[in-house]
This record gives sequence, C-alpha cells and structure tokens, in this order.
Amino acid sequence: MKRLLALGAVCAVWFAQPLRAETQTLCLTALDAASGRTLVETGPACDARVTPASTFKLAIGLMGFDAGILKSADEPKLPFRQGYVDWRPEWRQATTPATWMRDSVVWYSQRVMEKLGRERAQGYLGAFRYGNEDISGLPGEGNGLIHAWLGNSLAISPREEAEFMGRIVRRELGVSARAYEMTAAIAAYGTRGDGWEVYGKTGAGLPRGADGKLVRGRAYGWFVGWGRKGERTVVFAKLVQDSEKQSVPPGFRARDMLFDELFAEDGLLD
Repeated sequence: MKRLLALGAVCAVWFAQPLRAETQTLCLTALDAASGRTLVETGPACDARVTPASTFKLAIGLMGFDAGILKSADEPKLPFRQGYVDWRPEWRQATTPATWMRDSVVWYSQRVMEKLGRERAQGYLGAFRYGNEDISGLPGEGNGLIHAWLGNSLAISPREEAEFMGRIVRRELGVSARAYEMTAAIAAYGTRGDGWEVYGKTGAGLPRGADGKLVRGRAYGWFVGWGRKGERTVVFAKLVQDSEKQSVPPGFRARDMLFDELFAEDGLLD
C-alpha cells in the first residue's frame, strides 16, 4: 500500500503540471562515481520509487554473468518460442545477451530469472541494495520472479538507481570481475557528446494508480548508467513521465535528452 501511495504521489505531482507539457522530467540526477557527490539534481521526484522496467536488465546481467547463466555477448543464444512476450517484432527471434540488452527483450530476462530462481535472485538483490528488493509480485499480477520489474512489486527511485550505478562502477556488489566487464560491454553506447564513453539502459513502464490499476497513456521513461571521460566517471539516472501516449518510447526520449543535458560540449557536467 505504501508503494501504491508513493506512485500515486508521483502521478499527482505530474498531473498538477500545466497541460501543455507532454513529457515531464521527474528527476535528473548525476553523481561523481568515486565520491558519490551530487553534481546535478533537478525534478520533483528523485526519491519516489517507481517500476524499474527494463533498467533492471543491468542487474539481471550482473546476476546472470556472475552465476554463469550468461556466458559471453553471444552465448547463450536462446530460441524464441510461442507464448513468450513478443510486444516488438525484433523479440520474435533467437536472442543473445548482446541483442537482449540492445533490443530490451523481456522474455530473455524472464528466462535468466527462471534459471537464477527466487532464492538466489533475492540474495543478489539484497547484496545490491536494489530499491525495495521486492520480487514477490503483486497479487493477481503474475509470478513475481518473472514480472516483478514490469510495473509490479519491484520499485526503485532515481536516486537509488544512480547510487546503484555507483556501486557497479566501484565494483562493490560482490560479483565477479567478469560480471562487471561483460555487463558493461553489452550496455555500451560508445562515445557520446563531448568525448564521454557512455554505458546504460533505457526503460519504459506504466504507473499504478491509488486503486492499484495500471494508468494507461502516462508512461515512465528511464535512462540510467554511467559515463567516463579521461579520469572522470559520472553515474546518472533520468526519469520522465508522459501526459499522453507518444510515438517514440519514453525511455528513448529520456536517453536522448540526457545525452544533450549532461554530455554535450555545453552540458551540465562542463
């Protein structure tokens, strides 16, 4: 119930904004990776926990590579099967860890989580201090192990996302060196803006209202990760929310906005 009230509060903040705005930044936060010092913070909801959506793939990648379920960028290559989540055409084909991260393939995440199992996954999330660490699932909303991050029981705030990125960069999560290296490799965006090497993951999901039902047309968009330039490493999280359904997914728009805001030549990090 506390989680639903928190989500309702985020929606209330958004609905109070002028109707001319189609997308609102709920939070943009950037921290120095080494010290944790806040470099940039704006928006009314940096401490509000919402669904992590596909940003959770970074955590799944770390767990999967550490546990030996994921072997490399190319293995395991899993076949698509009838009955798998297939919201996007590119999901209806065999998928590798690299294409899973690139195309944000939900069913591949679900297969990795099934291999991990609830007890092992819960142990990792506790060690990671990942949001509310709740993969129990909401009543009547499917198996939490394979649905928790999809507008379900798992929730995390933008500030917590950025702090989690910091623990990845500082290698404080207790996973193998290879898990850090391979997760970064499949999450790499290359050089962006003013010479920043960026790693990250988008996400998009629906909020739940005070009645517990999904609120259609009010999607969240995430982009979380880290950027390196020379000796400097910055971790970041951006969360936006739409006032109506749009043609470009909100996570993609959050990503592109953040590239301009933080990493452009005249960006906020200069």
